[in-house]
Amino acid sequence: MMMGIDRLLAEPELREALHGRRVALCAHPASLTADLTHSMDALAALDDIQLTAAFGPQHGIKGDKQDNMVETQDETDAVLGIPVFSLYGEVRRPTDQSMHTFDVVLIDLQDLGCRIYTFITTLLYLLEAAAEHGKEVWVLDRPNPAGRPVEGLTLRPGYESFVGAGPIPMRHGLTLGELGHWFIDHFSLDVDYRVIEMTGYAPDAGPGFGWPEDRLWINPSPNAANLNMARAYAGTVMLEGATLSEGRGTTRPLELFGAPDLDARKVMAEMERLAPQWLEGCKLREIWFEPTFHKHVGKLCHGVHIHAEGGFYDHEAFKPWRLQALAFKAVRSLYSDYEIWRGMDFGYEYTSGHLAIDIINGGPALREWVDDAGAEPGDLDALTRPDEAAWVEARRPHLIY
Repeated sequence: MMMGIDRLLAEPELREALHGRRVALCAHPASLTADLTHSMDALAALDDIQLTAAFGPQHGIKGDKQDNMVETQDETDAVLGIPVFSLYGEVRRPTDQSMHTFDVVLIDLQDLGCRIYTFITTLLYLLEAAAEHGKEVWVLDRPNPAGRPVEGLTLRPGYESFVGAGPIPMRHGLTLGELGHWFIDHFSLDVDYRVIEMTGYAPDAGPGFGWPEDRLWINPSPNAANLNMARAYAGTVMLEGATLSEGRGTTRPLELFGAPDLDARKVMAEMERLAPQWLEGCKLREIWFEPTFHKHVGKLCHGVHIHAEGGFYDHEAFKPWRLQALAFKAVRSLYSDYEIWRGMDFGYEYTSGHLAIDIINGGPALREWVDDAGAEPGDLDALTRPDEAAWVEARRPHLIY
């Protein structure tokens, strides 16, 4: 198969519309060609492309900012001498000044297929700015490593944020190029938009189910270390709103959860008792870990590692959002007074007025279900399935592959 960037490089006719125009690139460390050349270097080497600016999303164009909520400053690229504007620094939206440095922006970002992964919000903000300034947006499309499945509650009005760009479920099942079409339709944006589509992409085909086996995994952000993380992320990301560790400060972040005061074996047994159907498609493994930074730094944690990989993985059965919700429910069942949720003093992604877990889920429903001693797994299913079915229909006109 070929990614969007590889097609743009290999097919000169695709570049004809860029001749004589100033081009910007929005990229990160995984913005690579098939031979692992960074897209900025590959584009700059072309005689028919005039690269005049670049943009970096959260974690920076270099991907050097390890933790969440660590800002990146604007800079000048040391090799090309062009400005590199940070979209996770003093601003989240491109400034008027930066919008005047180009005519067409190429967006080449590897996404994870989850609403909370901020690259999709950066896409929306660039689309909105381009509509305002009369600029053109091209997405050089890349795979969705989580594949087509849809899962989670739809974001509710009033919970929009940098990790909640619109009424989308947690796991949306679209590529970035497809999502751009949905954004334009949903928000009625008047913008010139084009997707350089992948060729040979089969999101429903195994064993990758969204991620082609012949492509190396390169971290799009520092803690997105492998395909297993990408599959689990639509669930484990909720740990950012919890007191439990998500494994930051270990070598397998966002594939696991735990805390110093948990009995992981009891938690897994309670999960199995409450909703064994939500544990299908993966394998849970007891682990011990000691984070070197972040939550519970330097403390021995007892936890659970989620393996959605190898022979344990069933693409259709695996439900990462429900699995993590079930883990919270098991902790609440075993330890009724456990302080699961991070408090209002934690301004998650610079928000206020809501708990972080509610910002992450786009509303309070999941937290309320966890904390309601009488609520059962079927109650969460009853809340969530209508949202999932509605999204499957809403996204259908925008599917490319």
